[in-house]
Amino acid sequence: MDDKALKKVVIDAGHGGEDPGTISNGITEKDYTLKISEYIHNRLDEMGIPNELTRETDVTLDSNSRPKKVQSFYGNGDNVIVVSNHINAGGGDGAEIIYSLRNDDTLSSKIAKELEITGQNVRKYYQRRLPSNPAKDYYYILRDTPNNETVIVEYGFADSTGDDVNQIKNNWENLAEAVTKAIVEYAGGIYIAPSGSNYYTVKSGDSLWSISKKFGVSVDEIKQLNNLSGNLLNIGQNLLIPKKEEISNANTYTVQKGDTLFLGNNEY
Repeated sequence: MDDKALKKVVIDAGHGGEDPGTISNGITEKDYTLKISEYIHNRLDEMGIPNELTRETDVTLDSNSRPKKVQSFYGNGDNVIVVSNHINAGGGDGAEIIYSLRNDDTLSSKIAKELEITGQNVRKYYQRRLPSNPAKDYYYILRDTPNNETVIVEYGFADSTGDDVNQIKNNWENLAEAVTKAIVEYAGGIYIAPSGSNYYTVKSGDSLWSISKKFGVSVDEIKQLNNLSGNLLNIGQNLLIPKKEEISNANTYTVQKGDTLFLGNNEY
């Protein structure tokens, strides 16, 4: 694939250094945003998507230096995607995506859809205006990265009374993978599911019925998990396959020395 045809990506790990961000329920924002950002960076590298990280260690980037760092890699062109990763606070529950006033919601809606597939609820994806000047974005990372397609991803609330704390602590890799998938497809790349995942790539001749039989799940389960309204599939499409419940080992027998497959007279 011609790299020139691909959009370039800057991954911004929110906060850092002297600015820890949100701290609640054993979650420190700057630590999780760095882990998530490094994960996305490594996965994009695997799929050949040009990308850079604003920080790779626990360093401080203030509101002046961060936008400059973002645009130091690929400039201020509209072929550059900027994803700023954050953890929310305020007692809500669910992910949020904020996109800049200069862009439409295509990327944000893709991110929202992929996050929902992981089981994380999405509160909304939206734009927010600066009260003192409604023509400008509220958040500086959107406002001060002109021409770039910049989005803020809030993966959940660290102080949530719902399931966000569990999602962030135990499901952050799946959330990061969901955002990765959205970025790759939007950037013009070919998404490749990570080894060992429960994604299946649709091949020629596949149907929902044949895939359901292959994995021993129902068509309705596949459709529900992937938010499919119809039965039409596209070659190369990646489907998340429901994980089958582990088979109960209640009536198992451990083979012992001397055992054979033949039963003795008194064995049933």
